[in-house]
Amino acid sequence: MVRAMDKKQKNIKVGIIVSNKMEKSVVVKVDRYVLHPVYKKFVRKTKKFMAHDENNSCNIGDRVKIVESRPLSRRKRWVVTEIIEKAK
Repeated sequence: MVRAMDKKQKNIKVGIIVSNKMEKSVVVKVDRYVLHPVYKKFVRKTKKFMAHDENNSCNIGDRVKIVESRPLSRRKRWVVTEIIEKAK
């Protein structure tokens, strides 16, 4: 029997697709805002994640939600769960 505290909630991030040139893979750019410790100003930090896109349905500029998963390849540890907004 698994207790509620034993189960870890999966990490979820929202970002924008920057590359979809691979088969069933996309690169997602995730921005976050962090308060600078000295200057007390919010600074934008960006990180890119490779994510699995099973149906090749994502295009560059789409806003997507990605969820952490088991390692799928050397660099892929995320899966695209939904397309929030299509690119114009």
